[in-house]
Amino acid sequence: MSKLAVVALGGNALLRGNQVGTIDEQVQNTADTLENLIYLIKEGYNLVISHGNGPQVGNILMRNDAGEQMYSIPQMPLDVCVADSQGGIGYMIERQLRNALRRHGISREVCCLVTPVVVDKHDPAFQNPTKRVGRIYTKAQADELAAQKGWQFKEEVKDTGSGWRRVVPSPKPTGILNIKVIEQLTQQGIIVIASGGGGVPVYIDERGDVCASEAVIDKDLASSLMAAKIGADEFYILTDVPYVYINYKKPNEQKLEHLNHADTTKYLKEGMFGEGNMAPKIGACLNFIEQGGKKSVITEATKLADRSFGTKITMEY
Repeated sequence: MSKLAVVALGGNALLRGNQVGTIDEQVQNTADTLENLIYLIKEGYNLVISHGNGPQVGNILMRNDAGEQMYSIPQMPLDVCVADSQGGIGYMIERQLRNALRRHGISREVCCLVTPVVVDKHDPAFQNPTKRVGRIYTKAQADELAAQKGWQFKEEVKDTGSGWRRVVPSPKPTGILNIKVIEQLTQQGIIVIASGGGGVPVYIDERGDVCASEAVIDKDLASSLMAAKIGADEFYILTDVPYVYINYKKPNEQKLEHLNHADTTKYLKEGMFGEGNMAPKIGACLNFIEQGGKKSVITEATKLADRSFGTKITMEY
């Protein structure tokens, strides 16, 4: 039987840090990244691809803001903005992947799904919003928006100055509504693009209705949950470094090629991974193998075909 892998594309797969973010840049970046997945497809893997959406959904929120201020166009809520980004980015990935498959003479179908991901409305994250979204405001603007819309803000200091940004909750994902569809498509050999940007955040109310949630979900956590739910063999997080390190960029930096569950958990508790970057990825990888996954891999996209690269996390060595 074919192996099943979930591949989570990092933000740099679509938009590099030194770029403006034009559609031409994003399309070319997407094409370059997807070329590296051809290796897995030729190896016979069935694939589910997820992706980040940070810059894109941020731009959508700023367009919302500009439209409201200049033309009195009502703003769309955060769940709709995430869904918008899923559709746009998913389409971009699907189109470029179809082109890559054709160039390599591979006959596979590709399908993009807008994916609602369930959170618990009582998650403590709702009492402590931490995820910064949208543009930077002055203190006066932030106070006015807080009064008008009930938004919460935190100060942000950068080299270019300081300001205030909206913060929203980032609750843990607990379920994926169309998980059976994703599983059925993969069983047919269809490459699926799903759970982009962590998924569209929703919760289930007392009546069983699906309700919108003003939140964002960590992309890697949602992807690892999806991987476990569909019984994937392997879970890949593609980022901008070929390995995971402890003491990163310090004199005693150490590259980690193989990690078991016990060592990974120990390093995580000791704060050996960057809290804002690598630690959430490590947590997602642990979640996957704790729920029965065989192997998690963190590496850089261009190193995927060379199995000597990448940090492999398994339950045991």
